[in-house]
Amino acid sequence: MADRWRVEVDRGVCIGSGMCAGTAPDGFRLDSARQSHPAAPEADAAENVLAAAESCPVEAITLTLADSGEAVFPPEE
Repeated sequence: MADRWRVEVDRGVCIGSGMCAGTAPDGFRLDSARQSHPAAPEADAAENVLAAAESCPVEAITLTLADSGEAVFPPEE
């Protein structure tokens, strides 16, 4: 079975660059205030969702394994 990720956006950090929605349009949406939010709270692990998290200029996106809560991005130091 493929990994499932819990996808979260810290709306207090999000600056509305739209990089995530551009990189993973199926994974992120911008609301009327240009704040990002995940299209769904959990998603199948996908390269474009990881790329979207990595491309966020303010690192507002966190990905964790849905079953264990283990960090996917940003990686734990």
